[in-house]
Amino acid sequence: MDVRVRPLVAADESQWKPLYAGYRAFYRLAVDDEAVATTWGWVSRGEHGLRGLVAEDGDRLLGLANLRSFARPSTATMGLYLDDLFTAPDARGRGVATALLSAAVELAGNDGASVVRWITAADNATARRLYDTVAQATPWVTYDMRPAQRI
Repeated sequence: MDVRVRPLVAADESQWKPLYAGYRAFYRLAVDDEAVATTWGWVSRGEHGLRGLVAEDGDRLLGLANLRSFARPSTATMGLYLDDLFTAPDARGRGVATALLSAAVELAGNDGASVVRWITAADNATARRLYDTVAQATPWVTYDMRPAQRI
């Protein structure tokens, strides 16, 4: 397999959407074509600072990564946040995720970012085996708080 990583382009939509739906299914999110379409719009247009990378072998997309810059006030630097990383199930174990992570590190370096950061599910053992070889797990715990209701 010849994995090549490149920035996402508009022509990727028909292959990107099923990959992203697969990402959502992996994390047991409800089937939601509108959420997939909205995310495609954001990433493909660079909205909210999102940038997309895709891994391909010939004409076939094998994986995706959605990234965005974020400010790090405590260090007065910028970081690159990896929101989503997904490899097609039949392409796993073939270096797709590694290639996408390598491209993210290169992008971060070119941007002058001080870190590439992401979260994953605690039970995502397969991905964590890879992540443990390329990055350091942090001691931080993530919390989510619901916003106030609008009136």
